[in-house]
Amino acid sequence: MASRICYHCKQQVDDGDPHDCWTTTEAALTQDLSEDLQEAWQRLREEAVALGEQRVYASHNSIMFSRTACYCFVRPKKQFLEVCLFLGRTVAGPAVRRSTPSSRTKIAHILHIRHRDEVEAPVTGWLREAYEWSERARSKRPGAKPAGAAKPGAVATTAKKAGAAKPGGRRAAASTGARSKGRRAVKP
Repeated sequence: MASRICYHCKQQVDDGDPHDCWTTTEAALTQDLSEDLQEAWQRLREEAVALGEQRVYASHNSIMFSRTACYCFVRPKKQFLEVCLFLGRTVAGPAVRRSTPSSRTKIAHILHIRHRDEVEAPVTGWLREAYEWSERARSKRPGAKPAGAAKPGAVATTAKKAGAAKPGGRRAAASTGARSKGRRAVKP
């Protein structure tokens, strides 16, 4: 029977056999970890699951923890667990490798965990903060206006609604034919 080598996982797959190398599990991602990293992973998972209702799932190379949105994920590596926490503020500590803004409100903090003993305060506190913050950030603030709402006292002008242009602006130039294919009209 003919076979092929999968481009992604480099395994030999017989033609006609189902093959889904993108679907993975926590067990598959953590099976090759050392004993210390296995224990650290178990401790980290226990701490996260104890926080409350959430979804824990494997996605490609990461294990995701989410409520309505992902608040933490773990990438198992050979020498360490790369943990990414999403917080609303920047934190500093020996465990934090780097912090980068991931959106207007979220800051991604990358941590490297090498042993079970490292999954203690302040890491567990940051994990709890990320869990709680993920829900707070998604809830609506009191007094927040829906997108596109007008400011109080603002009056919409008919000129803007009708598409009228400011004198000398691009729309004015286009409506008078002053610009043609990016060229300016020559004044006599």
